[in-house]
This record gives sequence, C-alpha cells and structure tokens, in this order.
Amino acid sequence: MNQQLFLEGMSHAACTVSVLTTDGPNGRAGITISAMTSVSADPPTLLVCVHHLSPTCRKIIGNGVFCVNILSEDQSLISDTFAGRINPPVVDKFSCAKWITRSTGAPNLENALIAFDCRVISHHQVGTHYIFIAQPDEISIRKHGNALIYANRAYGCTRHLDEFVAEKQAIQKAEVVHIACFATIGPFFIPRLVRTFLEKMPDTAFRFFEGSEHEIEQAQRSSRFDLILMYDSPEIAGHNSTALATVSPHILLPSGHPLCEHHEISLQELTDLPMILLDITPSRNYFTSLFHEHNLKPTVRFRSPSFETVRGMVANGLGYSILVSRPASSMSYDGSALVSRPIKESVTPASLVMLHNDRDRLPHHVRQFAQHAREFFNDWTF
Repeated sequence: MNQQLFLEGMSHAACTVSVLTTDGPNGRAGITISAMTSVSADPPTLLVCVHHLSPTCRKIIGNGVFCVNILSEDQSLISDTFAGRINPPVVDKFSCAKWITRSTGAPNLENALIAFDCRVISHHQVGTHYIFIAQPDEISIRKHGNALIYANRAYGCTRHLDEFVAEKQAIQKAEVVHIACFATIGPFFIPRLVRTFLEKMPDTAFRFFEGSEHEIEQAQRSSRFDLILMYDSPEIAGHNSTALATVSPHILLPSGHPLCEHHEISLQELTDLPMILLDITPSRNYFTSLFHEHNLKPTVRFRSPSFETVRGMVANGLGYSILVSRPASSMSYDGSALVSRPIKESVTPASLVMLHNDRDRLPHHVRQFAQHAREFFNDWTF
C-alpha cells in the first residue's frame, strides 16, 4: 500500500479536534489529536492514538492518566498552539488557555466543549503510534457550542440538522452566490453591495465567509467559493482576478494627538512613534512595506489580527496605525474618538480585486453578481 495515498485519503476523513493532556509523576504535557473514538458504553471506554516519539506519549505511559479536551469551533488557536503550528505567548503552551484539574490531575481545559478525564487501562504500539485505551473518571459537557472539525487539511464546524434543513428549504428555489471576503472588506463593502444587487434580483441567496488571506485559502480547500473579494498580494498570483478599485491607505491617530494638526503626515514623522499593526495577511506586509518604499522602518509596538481592536488601541492613545478600510464612524467600539490623515509621501495604494473561476464557466447568476460588483466599485468614491 502506498503510504502517501493512504495519508491523502485519511486527510479527507472528518474528525473532531481535541487537546490530549496529562500530568503526574512524569510531568505535564499536551498535544493536539484527531484520533479519538469510543470503544464501549458498558463500561464507558475510549481510545486515543499518539505518535510514539511524542513527549506526551511517554508521559501518559508514566502518569497513567489523561484528559481528552474536545475543542469548540472558536478554539482553533488552542489547537494550533498544541499542534506546534504557532508559538505560545510564553514558553509554556498551556498559557494559551485556562485549566482546572479533576480526579486524575490531568489538565482539563476550563471551557472545553467536552472533557473526558481518564485513567489508562491498557496501551500498546501499532506502527508509529501508541493506542491508549482508557475509562473516564469524570465527564464534563458544555451545554452550548459546536465541535471544531478537521478535514481536508482545514478547520470546520458542525451544523444542527434542523438548521440545515430549514435553510435548504428556504433557498432551494433560489440561486446562491458563495462569497469569501477579506475580514476588513466584509463589513465595509458587502452589505451595500448585496442590498443593491437584491434590488435587481431579489430571489438571489448568499452565503458568506470572512477571514484572513490564509483562512480563506484554507476554507477554499473544503468550500468552493464562487467569488473572493480581497486585497491583491503576491500570494494570490495565478488566480483569475479582476481589479475593482485602488484604495489609498491612511494614518489613524487618537483625537488630540499633536500630529492631528497636520493636513497630511509624513512617514518620517512616525518612525519613532509606536505603531499598532493589523497583524493578518496580507495587511501586515503591505503596511510595513509603505515605510520600506522610502527606506524607513516603523516601530511596531502592538499587533492584533482584529481591525476593531487596532482602532480601539489607537483611540486609547497606545500608538498610531495605518489602515485601508475607513468606516464612516470616527469612533472606536468603546466610544473614543479617532482622526485619520492622508500620507504625505507617494505610496503604493491597495488594490481591491475579485478572484473567480474562468468567467465562461461561472453560473449565470454569479456572472451577473460579478458584473454588478464591477459597476458598484466603478461608482464608489474612495
């Protein structure tokens, strides 16, 4: 049997995502797993599989206990931390969440969707992995939330069947446009774009996905989008794309900052001031590149992947930021005032693009929406 073919096939099998933890005489450890299943309900028994080279594996054998913490759809950060895909804020990866202990002493994620606190009753090695069979001492179940699912090398979540059926019945006669858009584009453009299209074609239905460039790429592997709206970047080369508009970046300052007195602000004046960087792709590279174009380097003090968190930090006097999207409101979420000013130097504007399949292969209703988007942005004033 071809090993790569086996791995490729298994990558399409949907599994819940869990963090497996242990603690005891041999020390604390944790790892993200997807190989977990029930064995018997009488007595309650489950099994997990862990690679034999993992430090967690050796510590489970020594401690004789573990906790299976099944994650909810909003806990992918915890999954990525224990899988080693991202670095925790400090050396200890347990710092990414809050933990409690139950009868076995294994770390129990405080807000896990489900936690099985278990004692190992047997283990043996098969190939590269150890199979641990265990019986739960305690089980905690959160009343609300959906499980985080991993399939086709991407995260997803479960949906209640009654919700799916109701939605399907509501749209079964409608043409559906599946749209993905960059996180900061969605709130700014999508509502008006959809409203104006529905004035012409009221029976059209929409499904949306919003995220960073990386998240859109991951989701695209399992959910094919008809159209993607985002800012141009080298990472999307090779896609069919249509330029919609160019948008000039602006400097965001807290109200009352001395630089607010200027009609425009030079990047040179900002280099020694603390910058709050929108830390998602492609934004982080684009905003720092504006300085590099003029042989300057910003002083990045804070980073956040949230557009509104960046605005809030600026409004509270923690630094300045450079952004592209400019909401109509000059207030942050907490009610603090913001001021935007243009950049004095000539800088490369952001290019808003629409990614799509071969235009001739798009369904008729998608082609109509794509045409509407092109006309919409032609009339938009930036």
